[in-house]
Amino acid sequence: MNNIVKGILLMIISSMGFAVMTLFVKLSGDLPSIQKTFFRNVISAIIAFFFVMYHKESLFGKRENQKILLWRSIFGTLGIIFLFYAIDHLVLSDADMLNKMSPFLVIIFSAIFLKERVKPFQIVTIVFAFIGMLFIIKPSFSVDIFPYFVGVLSAIFAAAAYTFLRVLGNREKFYTVVFYFSFFSTVVLLPFVIFFYEPMTGEQLTYLLLAGLFATVGQFGITLAYKFAPARDISIFSYSTVLFTTILSFTIFGEGPDVYSLIGYAIILGAMTFMFLMGRKANPNA
Repeated sequence: MNNIVKGILLMIISSMGFAVMTLFVKLSGDLPSIQKTFFRNVISAIIAFFFVMYHKESLFGKRENQKILLWRSIFGTLGIIFLFYAIDHLVLSDADMLNKMSPFLVIIFSAIFLKERVKPFQIVTIVFAFIGMLFIIKPSFSVDIFPYFVGVLSAIFAAAAYTFLRVLGNREKFYTVVFYFSFFSTVVLLPFVIFFYEPMTGEQLTYLLLAGLFATVGQFGITLAYKFAPARDISIFSYSTVLFTTILSFTIFGEGPDVYSLIGYAIILGAMTFMFLMGRKANPNA
């Protein structure tokens, strides 16, 4: 098994982890999104803590990286809160696909803030991705559009977090980054959880803890995948999450995307595939 195959398998495992996370978040019922985010990240923080201790690394990273780690954590926390709200109010696969707009937004943010050059084929994919997004949202200018708007916000903040990860590069160990983010969100959200806390059944708590466990699988999986293989070879496999969430949504909840959403999925996946193939052609030795 070569490194590219290992990277692909890890990316698929990561996608399955994130898909199962969304399932347990939705199964946990009508709880505040902040409360769900808190319990999800508590588990990630605990698991990442043991990784850091085992490898005898820094819990909070190097001093020169603090600003980057902090902004990554702020945007990442907001992204998860908005994603969990969207999961609760939309078909699972719609919420997940809107969140998957983040790779296209990273291109825009990297061009604006990191001064990276945007290639013509990337502009084409971004335009088509936004057309696909409109098919999913189906703008009606009514209150029904609000959960879709929140889903788009989840992608925007996730993209901002990923942009800071691009700046961070390999300057910190992946488990240090995961711990910093999870610990930060846990501490910041704790006062809100105490103030707005809603009692949970044992079943709801179990679902949230399982969501945290599978979210950690997803985080570690995608981080390790990029250590085995370059993004040009494996990034497209992260979209398998949508396939898994669609299957889970239909199997567990009897929910499925409508025709317009399916058209939107096809457009976005087509744009991602085109960007993936053009990226490989443009950088064959990257």
